[in-house]
Amino acid sequence: ALAQQPNTLTLDEKQTGWRLLFDGKSLKGWRTYNKQTPPGEGWKVEGGLLKKVGSQRGGDIITEDQFGDFEFSWEWNISKAGNNGVKYLVTEQRPSAPGHEYQMIDDTGHPDGKLGPKRQTASFYDVLPPAADKPLKPVGEWNHSRIVIQGNKVEHWLNGTKVLTYELGSDATKTAVAASKFKNAPGFGLYDRAVLDIL
Repeated sequence: ALAQQPNTLTLDEKQTGWRLLFDGKSLKGWRTYNKQTPPGEGWKVEGGLLKKVGSQRGGDIITEDQFGDFEFSWEWNISKAGNNGVKYLVTEQRPSAPGHEYQMIDDTGHPDGKLGPKRQTASFYDVLPPAADKPLKPVGEWNHSRIVIQGNKVEHWLNGTKVLTYELGSDATKTAVAASKFKNAPGFGLYDRAVLDIL
């Protein structure tokens, strides 16, 4: 059963080990990427929502805690021509390509989305495309996404449907990375115990 209020957990979720990364009231548990400072003015909490303020540059924000195997679930919507994403397996030792990105974008309204499925919503950004029949809702409507990592296996989910599966360090993933903009990023596509990064 879903929690009755946003940013709350059901009793079952609590008993099975789920935890909130965003309490709906503050940015507690998050910091600015590559800095030990709170998120900048480009981020705000309003009406129980975490919002990126488009007119301000607040930088990427990153979880203070690190995670091994995990399942991360969130709801989001995007404005017309908007572009955002969630990065995972993030390491601050590789600043030019800190982590893999679950892309969230206006697929047809943003120039990057028009470059093809590897740059569109639910892709492993610029590396692997999601399923062509992914159940994406129109701009302005709420979507539900999940990232699941168990060992070297990674899954991207969108609105209850698994739309991408890949294996960290596999030949197929290495080939895809070699054909991407991340081809010269050491260790990209491999496993790192890591944090989550929202940009």
